[in-house]
Amino acid sequence: MKLGICTDVFGRIPFTEMLDRVVSYGLDAIELTAGGWGGCFFIPSAEELIRDETKRNAFKAEIDKRGLAISALNCSGNPLVNAPMGRAHSKTMHDTVELAGLLGVDTIVCMSGLPEGAPGDTTPNWLTSTVSWPEYDGFNYMVEAEKYQWKKAAQWWTEFCRFAKKNGVKKIAIEEFPGALVYNVRTFRKLCEVVGPDSDVLGLNLDPSHMMVMGADPIAAARALGDKIFYVHGKDARIERGIADVDGLPETLPVTESAKRTWNYVAVGCGKDLKWWKEFFSVVHMMGYDGYVSLEMEDLTMSVEAGLQTSIDSLKMTISR
Repeated sequence: MKLGICTDVFGRIPFTEMLDRVVSYGLDAIELTAGGWGGCFFIPSAEELIRDETKRNAFKAEIDKRGLAISALNCSGNPLVNAPMGRAHSKTMHDTVELAGLLGVDTIVCMSGLPEGAPGDTTPNWLTSTVSWPEYDGFNYMVEAEKYQWKKAAQWWTEFCRFAKKNGVKKIAIEEFPGALVYNVRTFRKLCEVVGPDSDVLGLNLDPSHMMVMGADPIAAARALGDKIFYVHGKDARIERGIADVDGLPETLPVTESAKRTWNYVAVGCGKDLKWWKEFFSVVHMMGYDGYVSLEMEDLTMSVEAGLQTSIDSLKMTISR
C-alpha cells in the first residue's frame, strides 16, 4: 500500500505550495476534490480543465515532476435529492468522471447521495429506524419512502456507472457515510443489486471512522467486502467516554462542539490504538487491497499541523507496504 492525503486539509494555499508540502511529509499521492461538498481548493473548475488541454497538461505536469500520483478525484455530495444541490452535484460528478478519464485517473471517490422521501419533497430523508412501524389505515409511509428512494437510486446510478465506464473510470469508490443511502456493507450490496450488471464498477471507499461512529467494526466489514474494497481512507474516530455512555451514538451537535459530542473524528491513533490499525490494514491487504491509503484529517481537537503529523506518523507505522 502507498500513503496519500486528501488535500482539502491544506486550505486555500497556492497549488504548487500544497504539492511541496505533500512531498515534505514523504507521501506518495494526492486525493483532490473536484466537486460536491469538498473545498475544491486545487481544482476550482473541473469544467475548465476538461475544456482547456493546455491548462490540464500544466496542472498534471506540476504533480508529475514532484513524483506524486493522483490516487483519486473526490466528488462526494448528494446527486439524488430533488433540489438545486442534487442537480449541481449530479453535474459535477459527471464532470469529475470526464476529468478523471482525461487525466488517466481510474478511481473516483464519492457518496451515494440520499433522495427525498416522496415525489415532490425537496429535503433528503435518512431512514434509520425500522420500517415496520408506524402504520396508519393500512399505509406505512416508511416502507413507501424506502421503495421510492431505491428506485430513484437505481435509475441514477445505472446511468452513472455506464458513463464512468465510457470515460475510462474503472472504480467508483462509494464512501459509506452516515446520512447517505449507502452507509454500510448491506446498503452497498443493495445498491449493487438494484444497479445490476453495470455495478461491476462499484466498490466501497472503506472509511473506518464512519463505521466506528455507527457502532460497526471496520475490520469485520473489510472481511465482508473482500475484493469490493476499492479505496481506503486513513481516518480515525473516538467514542467519547462518559458522554456516549449516557446519550448513545446518534449525534447532531456541530463538529466544532467537540467537548460536548458523543463522538469525534480524531487524528489517526487518537481513537483506535496502533495495534488495531495494524490489524485493520493487515486484513484489508489480506482481502486483496494493495492500493492507496488516503489520510483524511478532520480532527478539531488539536491544531491542523499536530493532527497531520500525528496521523502521518501513525499510518506510516501501520499500513501494509
